[in-house]
Amino acid sequence: MTVDELSKAKDRDIPASLVAMKRAAQSARELAVRTNTAIVVWRDGKVVRITAEELRKAGVR
Repeated sequence: MTVDELSKAKDRDIPASLVAMKRAAQSARELAVRTNTAIVVWRDGKVVRITAEELRKAGVR
């Protein structure tokens, strides 16, 4: 679903799920930095490993 479709959803839990997913992603990035581990994400159709050092350089604390 697109962000526009999410905002127009009849079920109020649907738009809230986007907020929850963003919050969970941020929490995962912060945990990776604290534990000095990498995260794996899907970016441009590929699986990408992002190290804790790369996250730190991007400003994740």
